[in-house]
Amino acid sequence: MVSIWLSVVSISEAVGAPLAITESDAIEEYFLPEPPNTRVEVWIDSLSIPWSLAFLGDGRVLLSERPGQIRLVKDGTVQEKPYAEPAGIIHYGEGGLMGLAPHPQFLTEPYIYVMHTYRREGKVLNRVIRLRDRGDHGILDKVIIDEIPGGKNHNGGRIAFGPDGMLYVTTGETFQARMAQNLDSLGGKILRLTPEGTIPEDNPFSASPIYSYGHRNPQGLCWHPETQDLFASEHGPSGEFLKFAHDEINLIMKGGNYGWPEVIGRGRKDPYIDPLIVWKRTTPPAGIAFHQGSLFVATLRSNALLRVKLERTGKRSYVVERIERWFAEDYSKGRFGRIRDVVVGPDGHLYFLTSNTDGRGRPRPGDDKVYRLIWQGPG
Repeated sequence: MVSIWLSVVSISEAVGAPLAITESDAIEEYFLPEPPNTRVEVWIDSLSIPWSLAFLGDGRVLLSERPGQIRLVKDGTVQEKPYAEPAGIIHYGEGGLMGLAPHPQFLTEPYIYVMHTYRREGKVLNRVIRLRDRGDHGILDKVIIDEIPGGKNHNGGRIAFGPDGMLYVTTGETFQARMAQNLDSLGGKILRLTPEGTIPEDNPFSASPIYSYGHRNPQGLCWHPETQDLFASEHGPSGEFLKFAHDEINLIMKGGNYGWPEVIGRGRKDPYIDPLIVWKRTTPPAGIAFHQGSLFVATLRSNALLRVKLERTGKRSYVVERIERWFAEDYSKGRFGRIRDVVVGPDGHLYFLTSNTDGRGRPRPGDDKVYRLIWQGPG
């Protein structure tokens, strides 16, 4: 067991209202190399730096590979021909082909949204494009949002549709920390757009796609299945300002400022919103998903799938009861290596994908893979 720090977080409904946070408390983390009542099986293998997994609702599944291909999975088999290879993608450090999200009414609105890195006139940028589904392939339909800052590191890259039918996009600050506080920049933000790429009238900043700001490198998005509150994962510093670790899980408020780089981790400083969880050891979290009442968090360097048990204590208020590090023996040694994304499948099981071939991991035979986790939980 090891200790981390957490807060009981309660967020006002009002845009820009201050955050009420209790004094910090320690909570124990538990390593579970073999979580009880679980079975893990290889679902797909021999992938090249997979990043995002999207179930389309008609039996097909799409996978993004960071070097530039979207792969189609039918009946549990990856098709030889790529579903799409969007033009202009550059695989540059952490950049490349990243998040995927099907339209929330995909069966009647057959669109796939894709975030990727590209270069224009020597400048590295990110954008979100929309593909129209053609069965065994997708074709470019339109650009949804463009000129998001890009770089070798800190591109964000997660995209997802919320319960409100809007598209949310995480962006990094590309190691330009002050960008995160600049409301004239799209870097270091969570953006919110309509499915057509227009700015919703109820966004917190007039004529702006920005939904929240002060983020360093947010990598995961999901909504609580009952409250529909938005949660996000975020990487902490790796040497900036002589700080390390401070990786976070945040409860996202409309118009909220999450502090980077004015505060690192928990600052207890208005008007910045403190994280729900902040780790003192390096635990870079990536994709996140709610499943059977718990928040599951894919982590990279720490080689674990985290299960976070949350108790709802009031309206937009949660306390962390317990954190388990599944498939891990310690903070750097895990059964499956680096884990990039975790998704709930239509069969009710969890699917998670590894990122051991990205140059930072130690590839296992057949890496990278997508695993199916069958859990009899909740436990």
